[in-house]
Amino acid sequence: MSVNDPIADMLTRIRNGVISGQAMVAMPSSKIKVEIARILKEEGFIEDYEVVEGEKAFQKILRVRLKYVGERRERRPVLTGLERVSRPGRRVYTKKQDIPWVLSGMGIAILSTPKGVMTGKRARQLNLGGEILCKVW
Repeated sequence: MSVNDPIADMLTRIRNGVISGQAMVAMPSSKIKVEIARILKEEGFIEDYEVVEGEKAFQKILRVRLKYVGERRERRPVLTGLERVSRPGRRVYTKKQDIPWVLSGMGIAILSTPKGVMTGKRARQLNLGGEILCKVW
């Protein structure tokens, strides 16, 4: 099946996994998805991620291990919200001074800049703007 927006598909799979309480979600891998997963891990929103070989030799699978806090009955997800900002039909670009604050700094904005995929905070430090991929809180 063809997917028009692979990043939105990734975010939806993670969101659905969190809602249903799954420990891990899997999706087709790409460089940008691995970079987004790396940022989510560095910021503490997911536990870990790994890229494994798929059933076909040319296909790789990205597995994301979701993070929860609390004991069995009171278990709550660390990741409470994901929102895709820039879409294939409507790209959203920003200057350094206009990078959005997500929940007054409690969340992050993930940007695609000329120097790679990074958080909004890091882009501000490097004086870079770019395409706002998504917001996470």
